[in-house]
Amino acid sequence: MAPRKFSLALNLSRARVLVSNDDGINAPGLKLLEKVLAPLVREIWVVAPETEQSATSHSLTLRRPLRVRNVSEHRYAIDGTPTDCVLMGINEIMKDTPPDLVLSGINRGGNLGEDVTYSGTVAAAMEGTLLGVPSIAFSQVCADGHPVKWATAEKWAGTVLKKLTAEMWPAGVLINVNFPNVTAAKVTGIEITRQGRRKIGSDLVSGTDPRGEPYYWIGAQRRDEHYRPGNDLEAINRASVSVTPLTMDLTHTPTLNKLKARFP
Repeated sequence: MAPRKFSLALNLSRARVLVSNDDGINAPGLKLLEKVLAPLVREIWVVAPETEQSATSHSLTLRRPLRVRNVSEHRYAIDGTPTDCVLMGINEIMKDTPPDLVLSGINRGGNLGEDVTYSGTVAAAMEGTLLGVPSIAFSQVCADGHPVKWATAEKWAGTVLKKLTAEMWPAGVLINVNFPNVTAAKVTGIEITRQGRRKIGSDLVSGTDPRGEPYYWIGAQRRDEHYRPGNDLEAINRASVSVTPLTMDLTHTPTLNKLKARFP
């Protein structure tokens, strides 16, 4: 049987959209995404973490109760992870009027290469995908110590969203979008890319705390490197918007088939 596909050619203007993130309910990127969506969609519902949840990945809160705070109409804050937020948003807060689309972001900082395995932003889109709702993660690449070029995401997010929602992709697939760290006018285009390879966290900084105990701090390792053409990292380095389809099925089919021959 062919994989089921999402048909998002439903009128974007009639769509009910659930927005979440990992930077928290008061994050500027979340407000920017709401601003971009306002003229494009029918309804915007926000369910986001009370506080920043960066690098929480796809973690789910199981050992304590969750608290939901109604911030204003269609806006809720949850004292949990991005995964908690999307789960609660779809299964509880919007259960009578389920969303047509889940959007996560706009994250402060890129989610490229192996970032996607750590990212709470991408995890929110993963949860939406697992719950059967087409989902897209948005991130704005930036450099530490420099102002975030939010105007780039603002300029390009609507264009990307309209193009994506006019297409179809299989259930079990989410879309990861990254905007380059250049001004909006210097963006070279939109490219469909593969997930790249770049290991984050290899730089460890050590020190001694005031009590004389050693500590270690995991570094970000954001070095300029050369990457293979066609992947997200290489496209971003050339100032393109990167659009990467990611699959929730982690099975490696060639190895699966090889092992089946070993274990008949």
